[in-house]
Amino acid sequence: MLRVLAVDDEKPLLEELLYLLRSDPRVHSAEGASDATEALRRVNRALETGPDGPDGIDVVFLDIHMAGLTGLDIARLLAGFARPPLIVFVTAHEGFAVQAFDLKAVDYVLKPVRPERLAEAVRRACAQLGRAKEVPVAAAPPAGPPAVVAAPRPAPEAAAPDRGPEQIAVELGGVTRFVAIADIAYVEAQGDYARLHTDEGSHLVRIPLSTLEERWAARGFVRIHRRHLVALGRVDELRLDSGTTTVRVGAAELQVSRRHARELRDLLMRHATG
Repeated sequence: MLRVLAVDDEKPLLEELLYLLRSDPRVHSAEGASDATEALRRVNRALETGPDGPDGIDVVFLDIHMAGLTGLDIARLLAGFARPPLIVFVTAHEGFAVQAFDLKAVDYVLKPVRPERLAEAVRRACAQLGRAKEVPVAAAPPAGPPAVVAAPRPAPEAAAPDRGPEQIAVELGGVTRFVAIADIAYVEAQGDYARLHTDEGSHLVRIPLSTLEERWAARGFVRIHRRHLVALGRVDELRLDSGTTTVRVGAAELQVSRRHARELRDLLMRHATG
């Protein structure tokens, strides 16, 4: 159960955000602050009383553009505390995502806030807090994935132009995981994001499905529906039933739109015989 502080200097937007947060059963309490000064005062009081105190705050949902200190400024100040709350940025601007994740943000939610997108941010915060409680603050980080990436990796632009990079970076709560593109069975559109489905689970990335379609065409990913890309080599079955075409990819059954059905059948046949 999360204790949340939401910070936004536009009152209607703050009230809407608080309404959505309080509607989530995983949120124990959600209070608001309309400027940086009030937000820092509330967080400082929470830190003074301790994580289990009556004023405790687990997560701060921060707007970025505010009068005075910005949300990024507040996050930098909070990072100086020994046990700062988690940060989720809520903003109308896409251009600060890199800075946000550099500050170990749990998530980066774009306005106007959609309830399902906010619910994903709450889920991430719960998962991050769950992991933090399993490991004492002074303990060494556990071995094995997920691992915080320390070694530099080549940027995607430096990869071979024909196929692109072999992996895709997935951010989650300040941790960067590198998922092999060969392990991805299909991709699902979720608004401005895409969910990558592998045999081990799924990962959300802030890349439109249309961009991944273009980048991964040389790797055998094809569009079968406005919501889905599939890896041709991971399609187990193509089925036509009463005029509806579907494919089975592992345990998932995905619908194929009519405009893509004929092309997909041809591609699968060439892939199987080639």
